Amino acid sequence: MSTPENMAWPAPAKLNLFLHVNGRRSDGYHELQTLFIFLDHCDWLRFHINNSDLVDIKPALADVPPEQNLIYRAAMLLKQYSTQPLGVIVELDKRLPMGGGIGGGSSDAATTLVALNYLWKINLPVDELAELGRQLGADVPVFVRGHAAFAEGVGEKLLPVEVTQKWYLVLVPECHVSTAEIFRHKDLKRDTPKQNWRELQQGNWHNDCEPLVKKNYPEVEKALRWLIEYAPSRMTGTGACVFAEFKHEHEAREVLALMPTWLRGFVARGENLSPLHVVLQQVYA
Repeated sequence: MSTPENMAWPAPAKLNLFLHVNGRRSDGYHELQTLFIFLDHCDWLRFHINNSDLVDIKPALADVPPEQNLIYRAAMLLKQYSTQPLGVIVELDKRLPMGGGIGGGSSDAATTLVALNYLWKINLPVDELAELGRQLGADVPVFVRGHAAFAEGVGEKLLPVEVTQKWYLVLVPECHVSTAEIFRHKDLKRDTPKQNWRELQQGNWHNDCEPLVKKNYPEVEKALRWLIEYAPSRMTGTGACVFAEFKHEHEAREVLALMPTWLRGFVARGENLSPLHVVLQQVYA
């Protein structure tokens, strides 16, 4: 039987079902409105606890120095809350693309915070854990809290919501989109009027980053052009991944089977409760 000490912890993908940019603040950050859901498609992390006082990640991510790895940074943030020589070897089974807009790095960081908070017996409440996550990235708190959410502000104001659960075909173009680059770009659309959640539930959704990304990353434009032939489609986050939603799994898989060889993709179910928090409920049961 798997125990918390030897089990694999999921770091799920997310989708932004819409991403509206409402304006730019004086500090350079942007006012946003977005809707986060989780997917049952995950990276997997195993945490081997020791008292070495070291944090080691295996395998190391190519082109990412260890001290810049969000898993490492999350563990180091948490270590500050103990006077003990806490150490860990993290085995990472990386399945989510980097720079894809589905939250791979942010989700890995959140799973590290949540799992090590338990395994190292630090026991911070979720509000403090989410605040730690915010230091690592704007998307980390929603993964820490683990529920589908309507987000406002710079992404820090989270309202838990229930969304009809559907199936998604996600395409992964062969490019890496820089979020910072997109939000710095002079041509980014920044003037979508704010609406309240009740208004937004009517479903007039779009992604304000999509036109700019399509213009600058032809791989994204090409993927969307192919997918939109089969179902209404849009980009998640700042890209590069694009998605279409379906009522039934078999519908999504039928389109996946038609996918051209120049594309990669996967089918996953949308979830209101993060797979990480399903595991956490079992651990604490």
